[in-house]
Amino acid sequence: MTQNPVTAQVALVTGCSGFIGYHLCARLLAAGWQVIGVDSLSDYYDVTLKQRRQDMLAAHAGFQVVNAAIEMPNLLMDLFKTHRPTAVFHLAAQAGVRHSIDAPRSYLTSNIVGTFEVLEAARAYPPQHILLASTSSVYGANTAMPYRETDGADHQVSFYAASKKAVEMMAHSYAHLYHLPITAFRFFTVYGAWGRPDMAPMKFAKAILAGAPIDVYNYGDMQRDFTIIADLIEAIMRLIPAAPQRPAAGAAPVAGDSLSPVAPWRVVNIGNAHPVPLLDFIAAMEKALGATAQRNLLPMQAGDVAATWADTRLLQALTGYAPSTDLSTGLAAFADWYRGYRPNA
Repeated sequence: MTQNPVTAQVALVTGCSGFIGYHLCARLLAAGWQVIGVDSLSDYYDVTLKQRRQDMLAAHAGFQVVNAAIEMPNLLMDLFKTHRPTAVFHLAAQAGVRHSIDAPRSYLTSNIVGTFEVLEAARAYPPQHILLASTSSVYGANTAMPYRETDGADHQVSFYAASKKAVEMMAHSYAHLYHLPITAFRFFTVYGAWGRPDMAPMKFAKAILAGAPIDVYNYGDMQRDFTIIADLIEAIMRLIPAAPQRPAAGAAPVAGDSLSPVAPWRVVNIGNAHPVPLLDFIAAMEKALGATAQRNLLPMQAGDVAATWADTRLLQALTGYAPSTDLSTGLAAFADWYRGYRPNA
């Protein structure tokens, strides 16, 4: 019997017990990868939820986990040396725009120092591709939409966004100096089963079903490019073989490519390419849950932006794929999952 070549591949996933990390690990395991997960199980939100995700992954024979902070000196160096990962998926980070106002030092430690440890380990034991999580928040004060990867992104409005832009630039320097192929994804408002409880879909579902009010910022005058988790994971999987290479003389460029002129490095938007007004999102959530929301209208919060909208043509050019699940379909699936979910159980 011919062996599937995928089975010989090893993935190292930081943030494996997070929302996106869990789904990515599950998809990699289903595809036959050996997965080495790293997660600190931080208490930024309910650790029980993270542990439940991790327990589901642990049921797979191909999954190994180390529960420790990635910024711990030599932790990642030792893991890279032992496992020599084919691909590295760096998802671990302190997330949340609003929390970065209250606890900025945690972003410095997790995002900046943690990424440094990833890059140093990759320099010593180079994988075939490093895939690194960034965020649409790096577009900051940009008002031209949809956001394109080739747009300048120099005016972040939160420390979270600033830390993620710094991560992108750190990665570029290592890509240039050490010829490490690096793709940074800019995610756009991801939602779905096993999501983060600090984000709107989970917060809204919990409050609506409990008959409690939901906080609606900027009085509802906001738009987000909502992306269901399954579409995001599909995009990441398709980007694995699309490792950037230094531009070759005479090579035909990819339209709209963000490929660096001096390094095997690019950024790629992963979004639904369809901004949805916040009030329409709430209405779709009410329909999916079969309940009515009580709206608590509030002004814009510091560090937030009024709208996001991804241009996904580069993703499509590189992979032949772009997320397309409409919000009503996505929220119906989310609501089906949420009805059977028991927070803190």
